[in-house]
This record gives sequence, C-alpha cells and structure tokens, in this order.
Amino acid sequence: MSFFDGIPVAPPIEVFHKNQLYLNEKKDNKVNLTIGAYRTEEGKPWVLPVVHNTEVEIANDTTLNHEYLPVLGHEGFRKAATALVLGEDSVAIKEDRAFGIQCLSGTGALRAGAEFLARVAGFKDVYVSNPTWGNHKLVFKNAGFTGLHDYTYWDYQNKRVHIEQLITDLENAADRSVIILHGCAHNPTGMDPTQEQWKRIAEVIKRRNLFTFFDIAYQGFASGDPAADAWAIRYFVDQGLEMVVSQSFAKNFGLYNERVGNLTVVVNNKNVSAGFQSQMSLVIRANWSNPPAHGARIVHKVLTTPALHQQWNESIQAMSSRIKQMRAALRTHLEQLQTPGTWEHITQQIGMFSYTGLTAAQVDHLIAEHQVFLLSDGRINICGLNTKNVEYVAKAIDATVRTVKSNI
Repeated sequence: MSFFDGIPVAPPIEVFHKNQLYLNEKKDNKVNLTIGAYRTEEGKPWVLPVVHNTEVEIANDTTLNHEYLPVLGHEGFRKAATALVLGEDSVAIKEDRAFGIQCLSGTGALRAGAEFLARVAGFKDVYVSNPTWGNHKLVFKNAGFTGLHDYTYWDYQNKRVHIEQLITDLENAADRSVIILHGCAHNPTGMDPTQEQWKRIAEVIKRRNLFTFFDIAYQGFASGDPAADAWAIRYFVDQGLEMVVSQSFAKNFGLYNERVGNLTVVVNNKNVSAGFQSQMSLVIRANWSNPPAHGARIVHKVLTTPALHQQWNESIQAMSSRIKQMRAALRTHLEQLQTPGTWEHITQQIGMFSYTGLTAAQVDHLIAEHQVFLLSDGRINICGLNTKNVEYVAKAIDATVRTVKSNI
C-alpha cells in the first residue's frame, strides 16, 4: 500500500514531449521546430556576448555575496524592468503609480499576479485568447480562478486576428473579468493586433470595467525594437487603465534557465501601492519566499549601463533579423514549390513562432515521414530553421500538404 496509490499518469506536456521525441530520433535528417528557444544559424543555443561578459564581471566582483534578496526582489532590477516595458518617460512612473515585483520568469509573474488577483483582490473570471500559450489556463486555474473563458482571437480561415469577434467577446465578458493580452508576438499565432485594433480593445476594456493582464515574453526579441514591442502596453497606460504586466527575460536575454521575470503593476492611485506590495509579499513568501539574484543582476547591469544596453540592442536586432530572414525563406520556398494553400501569413506574423495552419494529421505525417518535429496545432519555432534545412522543411510541408489534405 502507498499513500499515492491510484494517482493516474498525467498526459505529457506537449512541447517538452515533442522535443524529447526529436532528441530520441535516430535519423540524421531531422529538424526541431518545437521548443520556444532561440537557435543560431548552426542550430545552437546562443549566449548573448553582453550577457557572457556581464556574468564574468559579476563573478569577479568580490563585493557581491549570496545573501537573500528582499521578498519583492532586486530593487534595481525591478525599476529597470518596469522602465523597459513602460518607457523611461511613462506618466505612471513619473507619478509614482508603477512598480515592479521580481518573479521567477514570466510564468512566475503570471502565477504571482493571478494568485494576488484571485485571493487578495477577489477576481474570479479570466479570459484568454483562443488560441493561447498552453500554460495560461493551468496557471490561472491553480491560482484560484474559477471562471476560465476564451475570447476569439484567430480567424483560422483567413489567418488573421479576428478583431470583430474579439471585440464582441469582450463586450459580453462579465464585469471585473481579467483579460489576458499578449503584449507582442502572440503565442502561438505570431500575429498581433494593429495599433488601431489595440485602440478598440482598450476602449472596450475601459468602458466595460474589465481588468488588463498583459503577458509580454518577447519585448525587443519580436521586432528588434523594445519600444515598438511595448506600444500596446504604453497606450493602455496612457488611457488610464490599471494593469499588471508579466515580463520574461528568457528570450530577449537568452536567460532561459535563470528564471528572470518581473511583474509590473500600474495603479491609478499611488496610495494603494503600499497595501498591494505588502499583500504581494505574503503571496510570494508562500511560493518561493524570495527570488534568485544572478539573472536579475545581469539584466539590471545591462539595462542601466548605456554601453551594455547598446550591445544588448544589437543582439536582439541580430536575433530578430535572422528570424525574419527565415520567415521569408520558408515562404519563398513554399511558393516556388507551388504548395497548395496561401503562405503570406508566415511573413505577416512576428516573433519566434508561426501558426502555419497545418492540421494535426499533417503534423503527425511531418514527424513520421520527414522527421520535422512541431506541435500538433501547427505551431513552429522559426528559430529552428536555418539556411541548411529550410528548403528541406519546405519540401516536407509541400509533400505533406499534397498527401494529407486540408482546407489550408
């Protein structure tokens, strides 16, 4: 007898399961388009030069130690991260209505924010885009939200943001619902609202008394311009909307396993900040107690040192540029092959992922027959492409689409 008898085996987490299937594949001619991490032209992880050099400086700084950080995190990092997403000249920062809370990457920021909203502030309903990142609903469910809802986001037929139905769904959301919005480089579709569409979304949220929760995991990484990638968030702030913003520094700094994140909070009355932070301290105390220092020190030093900041800008521009080149290459090969369907959406999308439109059956065929590994919803990580494999992937997609029919 065991206390744990009868516990069923949970289904595997798809992205990690598919990555493991790729690693287990014995054939040499295989391609990994699964896990959301940047890869170089050689298919290797990339430690940003500015990150490596900053790590060396930190390691050689004998004034540093391994004492606990405060519960809410590294103060310099919190301020730098908040300024990065809101802008140095943000009215919310100037009026002392914005502050940051260091968390365990973007997922930790989502969890801390969700638990605070549910347990402390009494929110019950959350709306996520359909489709959305696979972890959103699990995080909010486990944090205490009892109403988990979808709002329409993707027009599967036309491969665009379905703005009309999105607006309708927000109009019909219950009062005080939390609305999860992807700040840029929507995961998995890679397609963001236009600025005019963002304005319509903000208007509905403000008028309907809904609460904004931005999730921005790709600032700077998406377009190469951190300010452009944060446009929607800054516009919402300018409209007087209160919000929380989950930030991750996994992609844009390459600090995947350091778990560097921040929850930026924007309120309309600075007098509520003390109560908010005191209650958030209790939420974090019961989760991870206090956050790790190493990654936060790196990000803080880079963002607050002008020369290092410029080097970081050059790195994110290099990553963004390579991704755009691979998008163009994949689309070009597919169109040269006259692959059935339309493929302009590949270059219209932005950031790490492309929502190809491939069906689950076609994905299975790609994996089984061509050893091209991707998620069952057709999402691919563009970073897995390079000049050596992009033509092979295009030919594999072409052969698959011709063999396994769909309505692409």
